[in-house]
Amino acid sequence: MRRLPVYLLIDTSGSMHGEPIEAVKNGMQMLVSSLRQDPYALETAFISVITFASEAKQVTPLTELALFQAPEIAAAGTTAMGAALSLLAQSIQNEVQKGTAEQKGDWKPVVFMLSDGSPTDDLGRGIEDLRKASVGTFVACAVGSGIDTAVLKRITEIVVNLDTADTTSIKSFFKWVSSSISVSSQKVEQTKKEVAGLEDLPPPPPEVNVVI
Repeated sequence: MRRLPVYLLIDTSGSMHGEPIEAVKNGMQMLVSSLRQDPYALETAFISVITFASEAKQVTPLTELALFQAPEIAAAGTTAMGAALSLLAQSIQNEVQKGTAEQKGDWKPVVFMLSDGSPTDDLGRGIEDLRKASVGTFVACAVGSGIDTAVLKRITEIVVNLDTADTTSIKSFFKWVSSSISVSSQKVEQTKKEVAGLEDLPPPPPEVNVVI
């Protein structure tokens, strides 16, 4: 079976404390509940969670959807976004199965990153590491006005923005992520083709603004 690896990179720095981090936790629970009702996602989606604050940690290794449990997370510290990208590249290297002459490997990973602040470490090194990894669609979400979207544009072409870090906005983002994973799962199962970019994903809700 060709798996569809999904990596969620979540900013757990101190500025996410309170309502934002609680909304993220609820959003992850909702995402999993929703995807488990989708036979395509149940068949192919494997999910990993990487958090980044003063350091980056893979709190959940790549796990099949049926067994995935949303991790306990708390907000404190700075924003090691570069380290998160390096850890993502390393995790992909270790966990995603490459194709061989006899067998096709996993689909390219789909990545969703959510952050409300600018990196406090060496982002350039993280971007360099990420370029060496084979990644499919990468969506970066800027929460609120505390992050320069131009920084995220250095990482990926697909950048979206939430005006506020409140529960409604973050919930809308996770609903859209859930729909996007469903669409990606269906596409690989039915057409044997990967999602190529934003145009292949469902239209974002009003709370999620696409940064041009």
